[in-house]
Amino acid sequence: MDDQHKAKLAQGRNDARAVKNYLEFLENNKPKRGRKRTPDTIQKRLAKIEAELDDAGTLQRLAMLQEQEDLAAELEKMGEVVDGSELRAAFVEAAARYGKSKGISRGTFRKMGVDAKTLTEAGV
Repeated sequence: MDDQHKAKLAQGRNDARAVKNYLEFLENNKPKRGRKRTPDTIQKRLAKIEAELDDAGTLQRLAMLQEQEDLAAELEKMGEVVDGSELRAAFVEAAARYGKSKGISRGTFRKMGVDAKTLTEAGV
C-alpha cells in the first residue's frame, strides 16, 4: 500500500468521523415536541413532588424521586449553551466527499436534519 492510498484511507476515516459527529450533535440537540419547560415550571414541579413525597406509596415515591433527579438535571442543563460550530465546520469540509463516496444524496442528509444552508455551504 503506497502513501497516497494510505492518505486517502485516512481522509475517508476523518470525513466519516466529521459527518457522524455532526449528525449526532443534531440528533442530541433537536427541539423536543410540545410545550417547552421553563425554569419556573420545573421549580414548581419540584416543589409539588417535595410536598407529596411523604404521603406517596413505595413505588410512587421511587418514581417521584427519579422524576426529581431528572428535573434537577434538566434544570442544570438549561443554563448550558451548546455550541456546534466546530462540528458544523468539520461537516461542511467533509460532507461532499463523504456523500459522493457513499452515494448519499442531499435529500438523505436533509432527512437526517441537516439544514439546506449547511448543505449548500458544503457543496452537497
